[in-house]
Amino acid sequence: MDFFTTFKICGSGLAAQRAKMGVITSNLANVSTTRTPEGGPYRRRSVVFSTEPVSEGFNTKLKDALRMVKVKGIVEDKEGVKMVFDPANPDAGKDGYVAMPNINIVAEMADMVMVGRAYEACATAFDATKNMALKTLEMGK
Repeated sequence: MDFFTTFKICGSGLAAQRAKMGVITSNLANVSTTRTPEGGPYRRRSVVFSTEPVSEGFNTKLKDALRMVKVKGIVEDKEGVKMVFDPANPDAGKDGYVAMPNINIVAEMADMVMVGRAYEACATAFDATKNMALKTLEMGK
C-alpha cells in the first residue's frame, strides 16, 4: 500500500467528520426555531455515513479490506417536534402549545465531542503517515 492511499482514507474521514460537525452546529443553532421557510419548527438533522472501497493501489485479494468514509446523506429526524406550553409565543396554537424542535442539547454536545475526537484521530493518522513518508525519503539519501 502506498502513502497516497492512506492519505485518501484519512482525508475522507476528515471530510466526513467536518460534515457531521456542520450538521451538529446547525442543530444547536436552531434549538428554539419554531418557524422555518418549509413551515413548522426546525427538524433535527443527522448525517448518514457509508463506506466506499479504495479501488486503486492495493492487492486484489485484500481490496475490500480498506474503505473510505463517504457522507451518504443528511436526514431529518422522524420525531422532529415536541410540544411546549408557551401561550405568550406568537407561534402558539389555540391551546397555548408551541411545536419546538426535538433537539437534546446534551446529546448534541456529546456528539460534538465525539466528532472532535474522531477528527483528531484522523489528523493524527494523517500526520503519522506523513512522518513515515518523510523518514522513508531520509533513508534514501
